[in-house]
Amino acid sequence: MISSQTTPPAVHWFSRLVTALDRRSGTRLARLFVGAVVARGRRTVTGWIRAAGLGDQFRSCYTTVAAVGRRTDACATRLVSAVVQPLVAADEYLTLALDDTPTERYGPQVQGAGVHHNPTPGPAGSAYVYGHVWVVLGLLVTHPTWGITALPLLARLYVRAKDVAGIPAVDRPVFRTKHAMAVELVRWAASCLAACGKALWVVADGAYATAPFLKPVKALGVRVVSRLRKDAALWTEPGPRRPGQRGRQRSYGDRRISLAKRAGQKGG
Repeated sequence: MISSQTTPPAVHWFSRLVTALDRRSGTRLARLFVGAVVARGRRTVTGWIRAAGLGDQFRSCYTTVAAVGRRTDACATRLVSAVVQPLVAADEYLTLALDDTPTERYGPQVQGAGVHHNPTPGPAGSAYVYGHVWVVLGLLVTHPTWGITALPLLARLYVRAKDVAGIPAVDRPVFRTKHAMAVELVRWAASCLAACGKALWVVADGAYATAPFLKPVKALGVRVVSRLRKDAALWTEPGPRRPGQRGRQRSYGDRRISLAKRAGQKGG
C-alpha cells in the first residue's frame, strides 16, 4: 500500500545534536535522548539507560554522558541553529530569560553541592536548600496554548567559593561569580544568534541589575530589562547650579527616594 503521508525531514534535531560527538557516541546519545523522554520515575541517567534498552552498554552510556558534559557548548550551539532560529524567524527581536535555579540534592558526597538560599520555601518554609545552583539562559517564546514559555538553551553550574576547596583537585573548577557566568552565557547567545539579524533583549531579576553584569552586556549591544534592587539607593535629581558655584556638577540631589513608599502609591 502506498502511503499518502509526507516523508519526515531527513535530519531530526536529535541527529543535529549528536554530531558534536564521535560517531559511535553520537548514535548512543540519540537513543539516550529517547530514553530521557520516555523514562519514568526519577530522571537519572540510569533511568534513561533502562528506558532506552541499553542496559548491556551501561558503561559506554556513562562515557557518552561524560563526553556530552565536555561538549555542552557545541551541543547547545547546534540546538540553537536547528531549533531556535526557525522558531524566531518571524519575531521582531529575541528575548532571553536569565536566572539562577537551585536543584535539591541528597547525600554529603554530591560534588559541587552546597547550602544555598531557597527562592521557593514551600509549606515547610525552609530558607535554605542543599544542592546545586545553575545559572540558566532560556529563550522566551509564545506557545498558542501555554502562552509565554522559556526554552532552556545553556546553563552553568555555580559553586560557592567555600565549596570549591572541597572538590578534588583533578575536577576542581575555577571560582566564578553568577554575574560572570551570566555574562558568558549572554556572550555565547549573542554569537550564536547573530545570524538571525535581530535585536537581543535579556530579562533578569534584581540580582543581575548590577554593574559587573550590566556593563559587559551593554558592550555587546544587548538590552537588559530588570528591576531595581529593593535596597537601591535612589535620590532626586540635582538642582540648578548657583551663580558662581565652583566644582563639578552634582550627580544626585539631596532627598532620598523610598522604593517602598513609591510602590505603595496608587498613582504610581
